Amino acid sequence: MEKIKIGISTCLLGEPVRYDGGHKRDRYLTDTLGRYFTYVPVCPEVECGLGVPRESMRLVGNPDNPRLMTRVTKQDHTERMLRWAERRLRELADEGLCGFIFKSDSPSSGLFRVRLYNEKGMPAGHSVGLWARAFTTAFPRLPVEEEGRLHNPDLRENFIERVFALKRFRDEVGLNPTASSLMAFHARNKLLLMAHEPQAVAELGRIASGAGGRKARDAVARYEARFLEALAVLATVRRHVNTLQHMLGYFRDVLNDGDRRELLETIEAYGRELLPLIVPITLFRHHLRRHPIPWLSNQTYLDPHPIELKLRNHA
Repeated sequence: MEKIKIGISTCLLGEPVRYDGGHKRDRYLTDTLGRYFTYVPVCPEVECGLGVPRESMRLVGNPDNPRLMTRVTKQDHTERMLRWAERRLRELADEGLCGFIFKSDSPSSGLFRVRLYNEKGMPAGHSVGLWARAFTTAFPRLPVEEEGRLHNPDLRENFIERVFALKRFRDEVGLNPTASSLMAFHARNKLLLMAHEPQAVAELGRIASGAGGRKARDAVARYEARFLEALAVLATVRRHVNTLQHMLGYFRDVLNDGDRRELLETIEAYGRELLPLIVPITLFRHHLRRHPIPWLSNQTYLDPHPIELKLRNHA
């Protein structure tokens, strides 16, 4: 797979664009994910015309419609930022981004719980950065995350999994939006969906089966939106266990009692959080090499992202 295009806050790449002339390089993003992602850097402050260094800013006022104000001189840069954001969003619409990684706590780029202040400079709750709000409003289904939250293994895996899933969907269906391509994609991703939102399997199946003729493009758009929504639901240990047990049923007639017992015990150990998910997955791959089951071998669930990222190695 070619590198995936991802938007990112420029400072996370090590560029000295912060208000104090510094940066916030994240080596996991640059050195590890950088092997798979091509980054499109965005720095709202610099790109809207503010210099480096510059006076620091914060969000002030209504949490649903905050103002972007400098801390000391009380200059209001809200309209400048919003005018720039409107232009930048039009440019990014043509970039084919599969996600965006924002800088946490930033009054422009923070995605979650950015500190909000009242007119007197006192803490008044939390809000969303102006640029982050504009981006997620324009691209509501696109996978997005903050760099700080990517240190959480579950959130990290979920974000990266969604990015790779969207890239596959665009390559396999978006470039060839037909009923047959959509049905084939759905068939390959049933187990992946089962681990996130089981009820979405049947719902997306109905969308795919109704994609004939001139309805194909509309069905593809509806499928993509619902598919990304389903994958945004965090997969749980219980749902992974249910998915693995479903897979075990396909080996009923090909494995001996000892091999089936070993698989079942490995699944149960994972369910008790004694083993990481990669252990039962690796065992299933082993048996699929010995006993090929085409439908199961083609499931994205077995290999949703590069194994080198080790996203399934935590217990």
